[in-house]
Amino acid sequence: MNEKEFEHLYAEHWREVLGYALRRTGSPSDAADVASDVFLVVWRRRDEVPTHDDFRPWLYGVARNVLLNHQRSGRRRERLGALLLSAVDEQHPDSAQVVADRDQQQALIAAVRALPEPDRELVTLVSWDGLSPTEAAQVLEMNPVTARVRLHRARKRLRASLEEQKYLEVQKRTPQTGHVRLDERTPVPAKEVT
Repeated sequence: MNEKEFEHLYAEHWREVLGYALRRTGSPSDAADVASDVFLVVWRRRDEVPTHDDFRPWLYGVARNVLLNHQRSGRRRERLGALLLSAVDEQHPDSAQVVADRDQQQALIAAVRALPEPDRELVTLVSWDGLSPTEAAQVLEMNPVTARVRLHRARKRLRASLEEQKYLEVQKRTPQTGHVRLDERTPVPAKEVT
């Protein structure tokens, strides 16, 4: 791969790699560091870069390894993510819809974070990064059939978790009136109780 080809590859895939890293670090500066390191690895290994069809899974594999190295070095991504969120809150006043959207996003993020690490990585590669299950399997170095089964099960767990969170939220907001009978029949309205 010559310099011109590398520049084209960089221009075409920089945003994808940056998005991949940002979703996993929560910090724009950490994500930019990861993305830069990914392309540094690509440049250093430019003679090993696969063909166009196999390039994206290979690139995501490099990105995953670089990200794991950054995580092993002990970056404080949770604290920086909180700082980023507070900066966004200061710049954009909340409206009812923004709050509702944020609550839904936070519920989804919490449900995804509750998944085991391999399933979480598989779901995010397919859902957020746009890789096919086969490409994600290649990135994660697993059998494509195994990846599809794990993806199906992880999505089922996500749906169940989100439905449970939604149900609990409705229960919190629903006022309880009257008294509940011990025989589990309909509650007695509050005005009839003396």
